[in-house]
Amino acid sequence: MINEQSWVGTDEQRAELQAVLGVMSAEQYVSRIWNKDASLWTSEPSQQEKIENRLGWLRLPERCLPRVGELAQFADDIRQEGFEHVILLGMGGSCLGAWALERIVEARAGYPSLKVLDSTVPAEVLRVTESINPELTLFVVASKSGATTEVLSFFEYFYGQIRRTKGDRAGENFVVITDRGSALAEIADRRGLRATFDNWPDVGGRFSVLSYFGMVPAALACLPIGQILEGGQAMAAACGPSVSPEQNPGLCLGALLGACYRLGRDKITLLTPAELESFADWVEQLLAESTGKQDKGLVPVVREPLGEPEVYGDDRLFVHVHLPGDEQFGALISELTAAGHPVIDIELSEANSIGQEMYRWELGTAVVGALMGINPFDEPNVQESKDKTRQVLGEYAQAGHLPQFTPDVVEDPLRFYGAVVAHSAAEALRQLFGQAEPGDYVAIMAYLPHTAHTEQTLEAMRGQIRDALRLPATLGYGPRFLHSTGQLHKGGPNTGLFIQLVAQDGAAVPIPGKEYDFATLKEAQALGDFAVLQQRGRRVLRIELGREVDRGLATLAKVTSEALCITDSDSS
Repeated sequence: MINEQSWVGTDEQRAELQAVLGVMSAEQYVSRIWNKDASLWTSEPSQQEKIENRLGWLRLPERCLPRVGELAQFADDIRQEGFEHVILLGMGGSCLGAWALERIVEARAGYPSLKVLDSTVPAEVLRVTESINPELTLFVVASKSGATTEVLSFFEYFYGQIRRTKGDRAGENFVVITDRGSALAEIADRRGLRATFDNWPDVGGRFSVLSYFGMVPAALACLPIGQILEGGQAMAAACGPSVSPEQNPGLCLGALLGACYRLGRDKITLLTPAELESFADWVEQLLAESTGKQDKGLVPVVREPLGEPEVYGDDRLFVHVHLPGDEQFGALISELTAAGHPVIDIELSEANSIGQEMYRWELGTAVVGALMGINPFDEPNVQESKDKTRQVLGEYAQAGHLPQFTPDVVEDPLRFYGAVVAHSAAEALRQLFGQAEPGDYVAIMAYLPHTAHTEQTLEAMRGQIRDALRLPATLGYGPRFLHSTGQLHKGGPNTGLFIQLVAQDGAAVPIPGKEYDFATLKEAQALGDFAVLQQRGRRVLRIELGREVDRGLATLAKVTSEALCITDSDSS
């Protein structure tokens, strides 16, 4: 049974959809995708070769299904050895799919719990460390390239801990998922790690959830990976090479995204109940990193506080993903459609059918990439930030400290940077907000510990900014967002207003074999990202909160309200 998808739109939107479907039929999108015809996305020969080597996800369900028994046996062996936790060490596409699945699908009791570490913020590293008994923890080290700085740093940190107690047997606590022959695969072999899962090399990170990258961690947590993969296979069949665009679920989704993009509706706003919020986070990376390039892009808006219909601009497309019987957004959706906003409705038959949706969205993203005239399978600006971070760390190695800058505005405990000419913190923010134009969005980039208090404060700020400026306000935690929305921020359209938030870190958390610790790495990533945004002419403000994050956020919240001219009665 295929999950249901329907949509409501205006006459203009329906006409545009029919035009897009006509283009797909005339240009034979379905057969060309299944034949891996890279000319659908680009005429550049060198780029075509790269695309052909990134289309393995099309047949991942059928490739991975025969491995279910092997993975289940591996998970049973781990359970029987007494492991209590599985920690997935990854960044971006190498871990986000498994993280989403663990929060959506019910695990079987008696198996290790699954946690993900994808942040270099020292407090996050320590939070994971303090929540486990390392000797009874299996660490899954996931990186397609095998050279991801954050992932290798996580590995060295925990390997050092295990080695202190288990000596040469430390490798028993580590499993690797990577491409064959990568630097990480060589480390695994040299240090005698428990197992290496060589992933299919023709699958990119954000399209890899139905591969070993998603299925190994899911199996270890005893999620029903067979059902998840069968769902993906069912959707692949429904989207097969003989199915017309009009009847093809993945092509229809891509057509809807493309039609709305042509009409200026590039803010893809996902409405999901709590149990599916992690799926929205997964979609966020898939869309942002795939489409945000060549000054084009779809801007995913997830976990946004709900607002009145009038605060949403005419650049929105709403997508409601839910389980049967969920009426949480019913009233809002009725008001949105009455106001002329297009709304896609996707109803999962059950939580275990999430594999269908992951496949549908992968195909839909590939399709809209072709309609937009971009390559959805590369991520050039992610590498740009990595290179800048490496440069900053090189300067640190030479000087013994990170680059120092003079703040433009100081209002204790806040410090503002970004070529600001202002006399107060509120004026500095007001200057940034004053540059907003219709069709823009605001992105809060928080290189902070991900606590409940931080989340609550920043979500409230998102709502205030959206209501006052009538613009979407997104939120990403650094440096993890660098591997997702970071591509959109720098390679997409210059429609973002960026607020980078950083704070001084407390305890030092060293990285074995490196001259820098996690705090230095995190700060270098933030500085590198800030520099690249500036180089690309983005409107960006860096705000240092000081050492006490809660105090800094409280001050920032007041300053933001002042900058937006919000009174106490307005905020209440």
